[in-house]
Amino acid sequence: MRLVHGSTLAIALALLVPAFVGAQGQGDSSRAVAGGGISAAGWTGKIDANAAKAGQTIKDAKLSEEGNVLHVTTGPAVTYWNPANKAAGDYTVSATFTEPKYMNLNDHPHPYGVFIAGNDMGTDQQSDLYCAAYGNGTFIVRGFGPEPFRMNGRSGESDAVHKAAGPGQPVTQTIALSVKGDKVECAINGTVVASYNKSELVTAGKLKSTDGVYGIRFSHNTEGTVADLKLTKP
Repeated sequence: MRLVHGSTLAIALALLVPAFVGAQGQGDSSRAVAGGGISAAGWTGKIDANAAKAGQTIKDAKLSEEGNVLHVTTGPAVTYWNPANKAAGDYTVSATFTEPKYMNLNDHPHPYGVFIAGNDMGTDQQSDLYCAAYGNGTFIVRGFGPEPFRMNGRSGESDAVHKAAGPGQPVTQTIALSVKGDKVECAINGTVVASYNKSELVTAGKLKSTDGVYGIRFSHNTEGTVADLKLTKP
């Protein structure tokens, strides 16, 4: 292998930098949303710890409400909730998410979905579990306990998850998390895509309980609407 010296090395490194940045993707750095903050009455939120350490705040993402539809634009990855929204025992939390222009704020898919089992919300001990869909037909089940933990890796696949026709095209997903006896299930567009024993989730380093606050979760640099967020009891 030929060694590169002096100015030739500098030129080579300069050429490599943009290639590396492109491989990482412009969507990997959290943007700041102009006019950000929370204007939906009764709602609050918390950005992920890595974004907070980088100096970002909840005002770098935006949550607004028109009628019964929430509009989210991120910014840093964020969890939003209304403290009055609590669930216990057996229940289902569901909502319909629309990404009106798939990947309009990023160069690769980012997920969004519902969360349940929220405890110590807004603190560094916050714990919760979320199921989220990507517009490319994959999904993720993940939580905080308070450190992040994954239940299905990064990209579970299911034919139930809708795929956008392409960048800039709309895609809609109805996502539900259910507690049923000793099971916790995620269903996307009416199909159960993941199921876990409650004992796998309510354990050291994960959830404190499946009872708790529920709400919504959006990854960074993503825009979408949330309709019909609701709690259903059996």
